[in-house]
Amino acid sequence: MTYLITGGSGFIGSHLVENLLKKGHSVINIDNFDDFYDYKIKIQNTIDSLGKNIQFEFSEKRKDIIKLSNDLKSDHYQLFFQDIRDKNKLAEIFRENKIDMVIHLAALAGVRPSIERPLEYEEVNIRGTMNIWELCQEFGVKKFVCASSSSVYGNNEKIPFSETDNVDNPISPYAATKKCVEILGHVYHDLYQIDIIQLRFFTVYGPRQRPDLAIHKFTKLISENKEIPFYGDGSTARDYTYIDDIIDGILKSVEYLQQNSNVYEIINLGESEVVTLSEMLSEIEKNLQKSAIKKNLPLQPGDVLRTNADIAKAKRLIGYKPDTNFQNGMKKFVEWFLRK
Repeated sequence: MTYLITGGSGFIGSHLVENLLKKGHSVINIDNFDDFYDYKIKIQNTIDSLGKNIQFEFSEKRKDIIKLSNDLKSDHYQLFFQDIRDKNKLAEIFRENKIDMVIHLAALAGVRPSIERPLEYEEVNIRGTMNIWELCQEFGVKKFVCASSSSVYGNNEKIPFSETDNVDNPISPYAATKKCVEILGHVYHDLYQIDIIQLRFFTVYGPRQRPDLAIHKFTKLISENKEIPFYGDGSTARDYTYIDDIIDGILKSVEYLQQNSNVYEIINLGESEVVTLSEMLSEIEKNLQKSAIKKNLPLQPGDVLRTNADIAKAKRLIGYKPDTNFQNGMKKFVEWFLRK
């Protein structure tokens, strides 16, 4: 099988590429190495995902990524330095390759930045995704896994969050773009018979996690004896999901799509274990054997108070079974952080 993965050099994407290649599949990775964080992190993710031992001498972003693309190209792997907003360039990739399935992970991420740059989030997350669907229907790609987000639930009062809950009240542009993509996905499924699974990820963490996310940011700042920004009273809570469990959920969704037709499903991928901000911080302190220096700040606009996944549908439909509790996951994350 040949899988086109957008965002295949990111946190989740690089783990997915690694797993698919180990299973003997071919991967086409499209990533624009966005400046949301240091592109060198994504270069290392890319190298790690292929199991390569490459010492990279950095010069200038575009040259570095083009060199990486050439160095890593093989019969089973291609990297394209490409923005999903450019439909014409994307079309060249679809035209030159036989693609069996698209796994669409690329997006502008982050709740708070989306409040500052809402139009850019619309361009990437909505228009960029539509570009890929347009090309899927043009080139006959009928299987599609798409990354959605737990943020679509907003401040849902019903706990745990179920796929049948009303999600018409997002509280950030990022969440709104993800809800729009879910709706548009059904349109492409209905009009063009593209089988689609939309996966609502719940706060993914683990090795290679993005540096802007709280677990990674707190771990880095505490290890450097620096202040951490601590929003609210510590009672906000998240359903933290370890990267291995997310990858397992994606792969099980891929398998389900391969075995079934006329599919349009929205599925939660979480751990169903809720951890407060204070508990998360304590776990980092325990693993680092260091105390945090907190800078107490008010809650920020767009932040949800709590996430909690109902994963009954994922268990029933695709056989999803997360098995990494938060304590073990944090131990693995901190071990990775300290040796990287």
